Amino acid sequence: MGAAGRDFHNFNMMYRGRPEYEVVAFTAAQIPNISGRAYPAVLAGSLYPNGIPIVPEAELPSLVREKEVDLVVLAYSDLPHLEVMHKGSIALAAGASFLLPGPRETELKSSKPVVSICAVRTGAGKSPLTRFVSRRFREQGRRVVIVRHPMPYGDLAAQAVQRFATMEDLETAHCTIEEREEYEPHISEGVVVFAGVDYERILRAAESEADIVLWDGGNNDLPFYAPDLQIVVADPHRAGHELTYHPGEANFRIADVIVVSKTDSATPEGVRTVETNAAAANPTATVVRGALAIEEADPVPLRGRKVLVVEDGPTLTHGGMAYGAATLLARARGAIIVDPRKGAVGTIARVFADFPHLDRVLPAMGYSSEQIHDLEATIRASDAEVVLDGSPVDLSRLVKVPQPIVNVRYNYADPEGRLGKILDGFLAAHPLEKAPLRKKRR
Repeated sequence: MGAAGRDFHNFNMMYRGRPEYEVVAFTAAQIPNISGRAYPAVLAGSLYPNGIPIVPEAELPSLVREKEVDLVVLAYSDLPHLEVMHKGSIALAAGASFLLPGPRETELKSSKPVVSICAVRTGAGKSPLTRFVSRRFREQGRRVVIVRHPMPYGDLAAQAVQRFATMEDLETAHCTIEEREEYEPHISEGVVVFAGVDYERILRAAESEADIVLWDGGNNDLPFYAPDLQIVVADPHRAGHELTYHPGEANFRIADVIVVSKTDSATPEGVRTVETNAAAANPTATVVRGALAIEEADPVPLRGRKVLVVEDGPTLTHGGMAYGAATLLARARGAIIVDPRKGAVGTIARVFADFPHLDRVLPAMGYSSEQIHDLEATIRASDAEVVLDGSPVDLSRLVKVPQPIVNVRYNYADPEGRLGKILDGFLAAHPLEKAPLRKKRR
């Protein structure tokens, strides 16, 4: 049971090339346009000459009965604990056992030091923190490569190993908005990003270019690579979720460092709740407070003006948030935030129907060219004077609208300096390997 990412990785790690197992299908959820395709034979291996079908998750009960399935493996993230058990109960009622694979079976070992940045929920602040860690290491002369949690929404065989070093690489790969949101900020800082499907091949390619591998996690998933330093981000705006979501709670319990993010905008009560839960669930972790400073490119006057707020899509949808950096900036600057639902069309209108908690905010959805077209049409249909783009991607590259688009970003701040000291200590404990001395010829 997956969402085009963790499911493929678990198959590669646990079942590929093992004749004692027959994997009959992947089921698809969370991500549109995945079902109806197949995990291709070139990735599935010789035991699956026709590949493995990907079917809607709604078909799971009939699939278990018709194929006499013995085992259902849950392999995606950011699910409330209650929903995990609903899915388990559906599998059990159909006659199968239900499995949650753990890190020991699914993490790959690297020859280079690995730092993982994961979270307890989608939208907690992993990406700004990853950029902070990357800068800190590069300032100390280390070569850093980012390996991003998978988002293989296109041709899976072609996406087995992807390397992105320039914006042109994103164009060549026909990346979705969701992929661009994660890759663009790193590339703009000159850092190479790897992603794809086959994460052992990806790791070996990354190791050839890196002194340190940074695992940039997706949703609230566990890392694919065994970390030497495990940093987990908790969100005080959703205090308590660190103990009620899968597999975010597992991340919370095994973290070396727990970063309580957004302390500059969260309530003191929210911050204290996360810290109290950390002390109870993971007393050996170092807990640090972080802030997310809002920055805008090319600021424009906003007070009294009609503003359309655009925020990161996954954070708003399965992440459950109703606002982000652009919303906070608009409120602080006295803007009039317009309702995008009135002019929403096509696939964007369906997103609002599926996620009724969304109000005066437009999720930057773009899983297909059709959805990007609908996003552009929805922006055009609004009566906004300015678009505040709080997604990590530069929307002006993808949509052409009459309103000016102002980019708004979160940047991680280390107000107490504690995380910086932890990272410096990590570098001291993992010095650069010296090249072997060559014998001089006589």
